[in-house]
Amino acid sequence: MVRVHLYGKLRRFAAEADPRAESVAEVAHRPGDTVGTVVARLGVPLAELGANVFVDGKYADLASPVEDGARLGLFPDDMQLLYKWYFRPKADPK
Repeated sequence: MVRVHLYGKLRRFAAEADPRAESVAEVAHRPGDTVGTVVARLGVPLAELGANVFVDGKYADLASPVEDGARLGLFPDDMQLLYKWYFRPKADPK
């Protein structure tokens, strides 16, 4: 299972959209999952997804691998981190 924490306007893709509570969606893990495949299964339009994507607290991109039990943090396009260049995508373990 992958726990996806959604922020801003992406909160609508979780069962709990109350801004006072966490908006978390659980997505079944599949072998070979990437951030992009999890986002697609969740139904989040790529046009609404910002560049600030995190896997287990590390800056990532759509091609970053996602393991079973991972925690994703997804921010919308209107909540961009100003200093994203300080974070590097998670290294490919190949």
